[in-house]
Amino acid sequence: MTNDETPLEIRPKLLEAMLPHVAFDGWTKKTMSLAADDLGISPEIAELAYPQGPIEVLQDHLKQADEQLLVAIQALPLNEMKIRDKITQAIKLRLQGAHADKDIVRKGVALLALPQYAPIGMKALWDTSDLMWRAIGDTSTDHNWYTKRMTLSAVYSAVLTYWLNDETENNDGTWEFLDRRIEDVMKIETTKFQIKEVTKNMPSLSKFFGRLRYPNAS
Repeated sequence: MTNDETPLEIRPKLLEAMLPHVAFDGWTKKTMSLAADDLGISPEIAELAYPQGPIEVLQDHLKQADEQLLVAIQALPLNEMKIRDKITQAIKLRLQGAHADKDIVRKGVALLALPQYAPIGMKALWDTSDLMWRAIGDTSTDHNWYTKRMTLSAVYSAVLTYWLNDETENNDGTWEFLDRRIEDVMKIETTKFQIKEVTKNMPSLSKFFGRLRYPNAS
């Protein structure tokens, strides 16, 4: 570390230095202090980098995981895959990417379960679900945009909880659980098709919902 680095430049280094400590001590001020010591900076400098403390570091960690997930999904042969397979693979990729850091994920879930951080946890879950849908090509703008993300958020959180406690070889138990839960997502697609058939001669609601979502759009 150099003395002329800005707090913004320190952030990614501090995050990386914290991870080995998080598995043992959680997302805490203690881990921030230990990471700062590893980097040769004072705890005060670490606090300047992350003024909101460990929860802010965790948020950066989750954003980083989302960015890595996006790259992994984009590498899939999406044009050759069905929606069910795309969603299944998206969730698998997210969990497989965190396999070596399961204790870190567990500590993060524990922190986000605290009442004061629950809104942050819900937003992170929503952001991940939104990223998955957008990455696989979802372009919906009507009420299905919300329904898809709410349903996937519920499915992903359930699978994540199962995965954290899964002791089966190669997480086989988790993938079986995922296959069962993914049916919930597919019900949306089936229902959407049925609604289209019923309302195909009716005025479209997509523009109405689109204006609610994008009030400034023409």
